Amino acid sequence: KCDAVVSEISAGPGTVNFTINRELLAKTVLQQVLKDGSEYGVKSELFSTVPRQKAVIEFSSPNIAKKFHIGHLRSTIVGNFIANLKVALGHEVTRINYLGDWGMQFGLLGVGFQRFGNKEKLKSSPLQHLFEVYVQINKAAEDENTKELAKDFFRKLEEHDEQTLSLWKQFRDLSIEEYIRIYKRLGVDFDEYSGESFYQEKSQEVLKMLEDKGLLQKTTKGAGIVDLSEKKDLSSFSTVMRSDGTSLYITRQVNLAAAIDRMNKHSWDTMIYVTDKSQSNHFQHLFQILKLMGYDWAERCQHVSFGLVQGMKTRRGEVIFLEDVLNEVRSRMLQNMASAKTTKEIEDPMETAEKVGLAALIIQDFRGLLSSDYQFSWDRALQSRGDTGVFLQYTHARLHSLEQMHGNKQLTDVNVACLQEPDAISVLQHLLRYDEVLYRSSQDLQPKHIVNYLLTLSHLAAVAHKTLPVKGSAPEVAQARLCLFQAARLVLANGMKLLGITPVTQM
Repeated sequence: KCDAVVSEISAGPGTVNFTINRELLAKTVLQQVLKDGSEYGVKSELFSTVPRQKAVIEFSSPNIAKKFHIGHLRSTIVGNFIANLKVALGHEVTRINYLGDWGMQFGLLGVGFQRFGNKEKLKSSPLQHLFEVYVQINKAAEDENTKELAKDFFRKLEEHDEQTLSLWKQFRDLSIEEYIRIYKRLGVDFDEYSGESFYQEKSQEVLKMLEDKGLLQKTTKGAGIVDLSEKKDLSSFSTVMRSDGTSLYITRQVNLAAAIDRMNKHSWDTMIYVTDKSQSNHFQHLFQILKLMGYDWAERCQHVSFGLVQGMKTRRGEVIFLEDVLNEVRSRMLQNMASAKTTKEIEDPMETAEKVGLAALIIQDFRGLLSSDYQFSWDRALQSRGDTGVFLQYTHARLHSLEQMHGNKQLTDVNVACLQEPDAISVLQHLLRYDEVLYRSSQDLQPKHIVNYLLTLSHLAAVAHKTLPVKGSAPEVAQARLCLFQAARLVLANGMKLLGITPVTQM
């Protein structure tokens, strides 16, 4: 029957056509968006049955003194997106950066620093300097004598020799300080910096637990392994201990001890690891061993994996540090802005270039399935036309200046009868779908649903901006259109923030 929502119904050959009451559509959507503001979409009944949970998310996790490669960048922005989404949906999130801060390479690094290190350089740019030292000592490491010294240094570390430990601690603390500064440019922060070094003793306890449960087997060479095969025929196993008795990657790094410790500390409902897909096997093993140990919560661990990125080089050559990428994208964006005719005088061009450039990186990365590999292209990422982060930022800035121009007062009693044009209806219908898109992303943790939604919203808003002028329209019509554009801008900004993008107001 026709009612307040369905205004007419007609049957054609093999079809039934419903016409929705467009005034009701406009009124409902606009009121809801302006009332809920940053919580629009999240308050939808779609989420009413979803329990609020505690989530631990481990992401970024670079190795001190080694390159911060593009995989770490992907891990950082993907992990940040998942954390943002969960927080927006009312979950309690702990963000953990699990540093590679232990292992034989620190023996080499220690010896290298004693030989080539410079205290001043260490203070002023620790990551750069430690990397240079590491490269130099690696060249020398062919030499047996150097190898012995490195083993010696690491053994002292494991035995907690004070002098050795204090040098290591300096490397770690200064590196973290620099990471925090760089992550801040990305708009990313962590609740906890942990790392392999925290779990040396606990790894030994885990090995003992495996032994007590009869899960630890010794190979003829003396390495410790756990049998993961169904038929117990060792067709699938995981090595957890080296033959010299030192704890191995899985006990320490993607860490049995850390997983158990986090459960005790945070009593989480779900724990998510964000790394590239080459580590999938590794996490399967981790979760299987935890299950064998009798930890039922292993079922609630999840590995969100992503593909590899090819072709991301900076002008200085291969990507070495995250900072190189951020500087590169900022300088390229500044160049583009300077050559564009339309760029008005911007108060802080550096900061704008940084935010727009970052949007370009994130959107290029998030457009496809996370598990897909893709070829990175600076030119494609930074185009202002087409489906790019630059286009999203440009649309946001345009809609923002429209509001500024016409006084951005809170619009309440708008005559929605003025919004009946097809281009207005298209925007309204699209705004109505925002909660479904959030829901899909919350289910499979893929950002592409939100990215596609925002790109379409920007295209629809751009068309409406052309065909539905505010300037020169009757006051009532102008006000209704302003209200429509404000709603579009609000939802655009909300979605961008979830993805880890800071919307700009000038461009």
